[in-house]
Amino acid sequence: MVEDIMQSAEERMNKAIDSLENAFGNVRTGRANAMVLDRVRVNYYGVPTPVNQMAAIKTPDAHMLVIEPWDKGTLGGIEKAIAESNIGITPNNDGSCIRLAFPQLTEERRLELVKDCKTYAEEARVAIRNARRDANAAVEAEVKNEGLPEDEQRRAEAAIQKLTDSYVAKVEEHFKKKEAEVMAI
Repeated sequence: MVEDIMQSAEERMNKAIDSLENAFGNVRTGRANAMVLDRVRVNYYGVPTPVNQMAAIKTPDAHMLVIEPWDKGTLGGIEKAIAESNIGITPNNDGSCIRLAFPQLTEERRLELVKDCKTYAEEARVAIRNARRDANAAVEAEVKNEGLPEDEQRRAEAAIQKLTDSYVAKVEEHFKKKEAEVMAI
């Protein structure tokens, strides 16, 4: 029973880390990153299709993405979808591919992005602490309903706290890494 509670809490904590990584992937750092296109959907024969399933995405240098569609007829649709997606980059269509130039970020913009990253990290910490709270409540329910011994309850709560601390440390590690990436010129 306690193992199931621990496993469930760990799964929720993993989901919080995955969500954090996804949020960090969408933060523009001034470097070309194909993940900014993950949310962009192109209307391809009536089906909203991700850009990465319609084209090769290349990074010839640190500040440029080149999108080469496999079907050249979709070039206009991809350009339109990127322009409407609010990623903050204007697509440049040269007839055979689309170029996305990532401008250098100002110091002020970098600080705003770090603040956004702090918010994402705090949301992940809250999700992890919520998983801990729910796991501890489930252990207490086991004590009341199933007659789990109190020393077993204390061991389970200590293990849950140790798991929580390790995941909060992972969040901090991810945040420090992203902060350094955003602040790098």
